[in-house]
Amino acid sequence: MRLLNYSMKLRGLQSDMQNNFKEIARALREYDGEEVRIMEVCGTHTAAISENGIPSMLSPKIKLISGPGCPVCVTVTAVIDKLIELSLTENTVVLTFGDLIRVKGTFKSLADAKAEGAHVKMVYSPLESLELAKANPSINYVFAAIGFETTTPVYATVLDEAIKRNIHNLRLLTSLKTMPEVIRWVVNSGNDIDGFIAPGHVAAITGADIFAKLSKELSIPFVVSGFKGKQLLLTIYAIVSMKGTAGFRNLYKEVVSDEGNLKAQELVSKFFTLSDASWRGMGKIPGSGMILKDEYREYDAGSIGLDEDHMPKGCSCAEVLVGKLKPNECPLFGKVCTPDNAHGACMVSTEGSCYNYFVSGRK
Repeated sequence: MRLLNYSMKLRGLQSDMQNNFKEIARALREYDGEEVRIMEVCGTHTAAISENGIPSMLSPKIKLISGPGCPVCVTVTAVIDKLIELSLTENTVVLTFGDLIRVKGTFKSLADAKAEGAHVKMVYSPLESLELAKANPSINYVFAAIGFETTTPVYATVLDEAIKRNIHNLRLLTSLKTMPEVIRWVVNSGNDIDGFIAPGHVAAITGADIFAKLSKELSIPFVVSGFKGKQLLLTIYAIVSMKGTAGFRNLYKEVVSDEGNLKAQELVSKFFTLSDASWRGMGKIPGSGMILKDEYREYDAGSIGLDEDHMPKGCSCAEVLVGKLKPNECPLFGKVCTPDNAHGACMVSTEGSCYNYFVSGRK
């Protein structure tokens, strides 16, 4: 079935979604045009697509591909190894989120190291590190600061507060990534992508304009999306309708503006600067990361030069991250690699492609 005439304004479809939704859903289910390959580059979108059963609502000719949007999944093993080294240092405690603690480095994970006596503590917010450091001035704390543009402002806030409170026993080991350059890398590396679901959380910080510019530059449609099932289906509909063009839409305007969160951007630019960054499965991508500026380097725990990456034998996480393989095409998937016994980072994180394929039974 041909998609609805796209001259129907998307704004109108949004404002009267209940009346149009059945027709949109039917059009996506019965679509019989050229194959359309759509990549999401946000771990929360990956999870939402599986949780809402979105693939089962689409024509077989509409393919959804998970890209490098899970921060834990794209973190190279050298970062894990460095955190383990720090956790074994006298009078030092490494603070980390729950997902990262289970990701294996070259030989072991932070969880393994903790079981062997290393000083590792799981926290739920980077802001907890301030209270711990203030309450225990004789202990050195290192926060595992990984993430994309969404979480970088939180780390900047931690540093800002540490300086204001005169806290000197807290540092960051950073592995911070940015979206534009990795998207360029994915497209320019020969991956056959017809459109991108732009990450709503990232766009809330950066603004929608960066994705509008990427669309023009790469001649590929981008649509900024929310995370509910209906929002995702409307986003997919918009991308399919714009296939082969440099179209752009922001369908998450209740959260995402053109310019983004200017206060957050200002705080990030105070402490961080763009840098090259190493990505799991992709190597070093110029200008795709952020590191502390020289004047704040005393708060860095040794983040520079952490580029080595060693994949577990047989693990296809690198190919999964760039859409070259589906998770269930990895020889380890569902056999020796499960959420309870994860071999690769893509199965560890709840935002990982492999994890979401496994728990949802997605094919």
